[in-house]
Amino acid sequence: MKSVKVFFPSTESVKEFVNAVSAYPYEVDLHSGRYVVDAKSLLGIFSLDLAKPIVCEIYNDNCDELIKDINKYIAK
Repeated sequence: MKSVKVFFPSTESVKEFVNAVSAYPYEVDLHSGRYVVDAKSLLGIFSLDLAKPIVCEIYNDNCDELIKDINKYIAK
């Protein structure tokens, strides 16, 4: 399992993120406070507070390709 923080500056970036994550077969969740949503769910992500970085949990140890695909959303 890998964990990174992601940030979405616009609604378009959320759609791009969901499209990128949906291309992979393993589970990916987003955690914001006590809320956890499926990272492949557009409506789920929009229910979170997008004003601050969100923890992205990837449930696969071999996820380097996914990390590259979502690199522009990873909070620095």
